[in-house]
Amino acid sequence: MSLTAGRPEVVLRQFAEDDLDAFAEMNADPVVMATIGPVADRAASELLLRRIAAHHEEHGFGLWCVDLDGECAGFCGLTRPWFRDGVEIGWRLRSKFWGRGIASESARSVLDRAFGPLGLEEIISFTAASNTRSRRVMEAIGLARDLDGDFDHPAIAEGDPLRPHVLYRIDRGRYRALREPNRPAASWTEPEPPR
Repeated sequence: MSLTAGRPEVVLRQFAEDDLDAFAEMNADPVVMATIGPVADRAASELLLRRIAAHHEEHGFGLWCVDLDGECAGFCGLTRPWFRDGVEIGWRLRSKFWGRGIASESARSVLDRAFGPLGLEEIISFTAASNTRSRRVMEAIGLARDLDGDFDHPAIAEGDPLRPHVLYRIDRGRYRALREPNRPAASWTEPEPPR
């Protein structure tokens, strides 16, 4: 998917072994992880990549690598949260790629796939209440806050400022009504998942 004139092409694809260095760098960056949780070492990043691959295998979708001209910029995709029902859209980018609209454009392409070939009816997203960057992306791609759905994340200790989470939602009808009709689809380097 091309973002705008002069920007590199963004492709959403499966992760490859040679993405590990960039992926581990992102997860070890205290700036990136400030509103997500503790920084991760390389072994934890390797484990997360294995979990991402297993999620794809089990569900036919997952987190995709956001590839900018052959470089892993982070991830964007869909997961089934372990502690609640629904399919969540999420993203994480290396800090050097922030502020370019890459997360929003990647997320719109993931929503195209979620409500298109995957045939999903609703997508949720949640983040720490203090994560204003991700909340702006959620709003930019059309998700609406569910005030009754805010919650304390069960994996984060009481008293931790990251524990209070906000919940956003979008359903197929709302997304179709909001989607720009002439926006190009993303470039994908994997086959379409089965219906």
